[in-house]
Amino acid sequence: MSQFMVDIQLPPNPTEEFFALIPRQRAKINALMSEGVITSYTLSEDRLKLWVLVNAESETEVMDVLASFPMLKFMRFEIHSLMFHQMIAFRFPAISLN
Repeated sequence: MSQFMVDIQLPPNPTEEFFALIPRQRAKINALMSEGVITSYTLSEDRLKLWVLVNAESETEVMDVLASFPMLKFMRFEIHSLMFHQMIAFRFPAISLN
């Protein structure tokens, strides 16, 4: 299984149709994350960029994942094959025995 980073450009002036699709988009992302297909989904503060980390066998499979996004018609994207993706694991705070 390979990892791919998808760099997505969102529209600068979203329409009402775009906003109406947000709940369906979030539900789809949550489902794909539960399945382990998507491991990271990040939105920039200006809401113009999304970065999505996808586990897939090929770029074609990544395209199939993107094709399932309800908001796809509003997105321009580039797919980047990754050598590796390193991140800190979620950790509980250290226990203090004082």
